[in-house]
Amino acid sequence: MASTTTTFQRWTADITPYLLYLITIVTLGPLQFGFHLAELNAPEAVIRCIDQPSILTAPSLPTCIPMTSGQFSVVSSIYTIGGLLGALTSGPLTTKYGRVLPMRLGALFFIVGPILSSLAPSIPVIALGRFISGIGAGAAIVVVPIYISEISPKESKGLFGALTQITINVGILVSQVLGYFLSYGNMWRVVLGTAGGIALVQGLGLVGVCESPSWLVTTGKTGQAKRMLESIRGGDIQEEVGKWGTAQEGQGENSSVRWYLSLAGQQIIKSTVRINGGADEYDSLLRGEENNQSTPPTKRSSEASIGILKVIVHPDHYRAIIAVIGVMLAQQLCGINSVIMYSVSFLRDLLPTTAGIITIGVGALNLVMTIACAPLSDRLGRKTCLLLSIAGMGSMSLMLGFALLFGVQILAAVATLLIVASFAVGLGPIPFILANELVGPEAVGATQSLALSANWIATFLVAQFFPILSEALDQGRVFFLFAGLAVVFFAFVSLWVPETQGKKDADEVWGRHRRED
Repeated sequence: MASTTTTFQRWTADITPYLLYLITIVTLGPLQFGFHLAELNAPEAVIRCIDQPSILTAPSLPTCIPMTSGQFSVVSSIYTIGGLLGALTSGPLTTKYGRVLPMRLGALFFIVGPILSSLAPSIPVIALGRFISGIGAGAAIVVVPIYISEISPKESKGLFGALTQITINVGILVSQVLGYFLSYGNMWRVVLGTAGGIALVQGLGLVGVCESPSWLVTTGKTGQAKRMLESIRGGDIQEEVGKWGTAQEGQGENSSVRWYLSLAGQQIIKSTVRINGGADEYDSLLRGEENNQSTPPTKRSSEASIGILKVIVHPDHYRAIIAVIGVMLAQQLCGINSVIMYSVSFLRDLLPTTAGIITIGVGALNLVMTIACAPLSDRLGRKTCLLLSIAGMGSMSLMLGFALLFGVQILAAVATLLIVASFAVGLGPIPFILANELVGPEAVGATQSLALSANWIATFLVAQFFPILSEALDQGRVFFLFAGLAVVFFAFVSLWVPETQGKKDADEVWGRHRRED
């Protein structure tokens, strides 16, 4: 009992009101990422004039905007294009100008985007608003995990790091709830505009957010870094300050670049699986340190320069690149975003009165399962969890396809929910973990860049083509496609992706033996 009390006291010692303020304000960014991802799901029929005629209720503001499935898919998927652009451009900004400026710029995009979307009189305007919101979302899911990791006390890095994915799921849930209650008349515009209000709160709150002490140290502003750290910790900072010198040696900003890439895309949840006692490993990855501490810092620094093209053809890394890209594609192409973004549309005909409620259940279950399944990959292994997840999603997609084909209501509802539950077991948290663990530190940056691109492109493919395929194939047959892809990815992971849990480095993962110099 005394030991538990001591651990709790150590854990809470450095958690100050100002730290909680910082965490609260910056995590509004990932929350908006999740909100925009799902905001069109529930009100789709109203927005597209399926459930109501288009009537001008204000100058140039019709109650709905007539769209075909193809046009609606463009409006939905253009968000992911903006996300990719925001993710790729925010990294260099974060490295050069610090963490706060990109978050403030992201808040500006989050304000402008919803204004355009909620006041849109036509398809091009609502699409432009979604694209701008996507830029803010891409930046948020890159910068916020960096910032949280750098300001969090060591003992609570795992917990605070997990808040990134948790708030993404909160955003999804909030948008689903609002969509359920406000999908009528012009109220869908309130749903789209709500994110702008959240962004305004975040933008005002960011005025009081300080720069990351870790970034200030890398730019030589040690005195300012100490003042910022004192304001965050509210107490003794000598132990942390004493580590700054060794943390910088041979590092520069390379580790920050690697880190932002490792946390980008729809599933930035590596830290989630570190909740239970994994802070040391999490922190070592952030600092760019090796499991093999005998490697000199100068060697680590020189190894960190391998570019994308070299990694692709390098004999030590090309297998890892194929594995990472394959797992990233599996994460999206097994169909999770078909449920997050379009569940109301494919359940509407079979469950006209309960499709919206099921969608709320999807959001709630997504949040609960993300938290509940956090420790699984450390206990069962990465590969095992991936295979369980893919098998679950594939079998549930098959079940959902038959349920929609034969009109079995309860089966359709259960299968939809279990697709989300299966995703949380492995395909949710593990792909970005593997992108760090399958390669050595010298290739992490390039590997994560490829992972980032593959993830966003796959997200775009689902967002763009699911409505079109769903309409063309009819009666849920598109889910047979997801089931087939799950079989392919199950075989791929079984045959190609190695287990990384418990392995000290990429050499051990791939069974390589290096000669000691």
